[in-house]
Amino acid sequence: MTPNKEDYLKIIFELGGDTKKVTNKEILAGLSVSAASVTEMVNKLVKENYVTHTPYQGIQLTKEGAVEAALLVRNHRLWEVFLVDKLDYQFNNVHPEAEQLEHVTNPGLAERLADFLGHPTRCPHGGIIPNARGEFEKQSNRALVAMELGETAVLERVLDDNELLQYTIEIGLSVGDTVTLKKVGLFESSLTLYDETTKNDIQVGIKAAQHIFVR
Repeated sequence: MTPNKEDYLKIIFELGGDTKKVTNKEILAGLSVSAASVTEMVNKLVKENYVTHTPYQGIQLTKEGAVEAALLVRNHRLWEVFLVDKLDYQFNNVHPEAEQLEHVTNPGLAERLADFLGHPTRCPHGGIIPNARGEFEKQSNRALVAMELGETAVLERVLDDNELLQYTIEIGLSVGDTVTLKKVGLFESSLTLYDETTKNDIQVGIKAAQHIFVR
């Protein structure tokens, strides 16, 4: 399915576009679309005052765009919590269902769902869940790939992508784990982490490490 305007707003939000500029390349990687498609949609979002675009620097959500993106993310992630906590879905399998459910969720339904779930503030893969006014706590936008050798950090969230989430399961990396960067492979082949939580060394590909965020 071709990503629509809402998909672009959500990925810009997930990449930290509420507080910093994100690049076309980052959006392209997050949505797996062509460079031309990203350029076309960014131009459309600029015209609709959802984002600003500074040439050679990147794209950032406007105040209006940040609220719109936050409410879209809220609906999506509330359904992810419901599917995992109440219907026993694995967290890497809920994205397609949540994607469908968010589009038929009005503010009243979202608030009832939030009440039912106890107003969660994080989804199963660590993403923040904004409130009904589009307000949210600050999220980490520092990617795992930006860690320095010997540095220790806590894995806070993973980009909402089925393949990426499945990958983290396969390599044994979980939200909440404390990790130390031990080695950076030649030619950016992979990172070697020591997982303080599981007491294991873990190899993480560079592409994945760009979409795993730490604090």
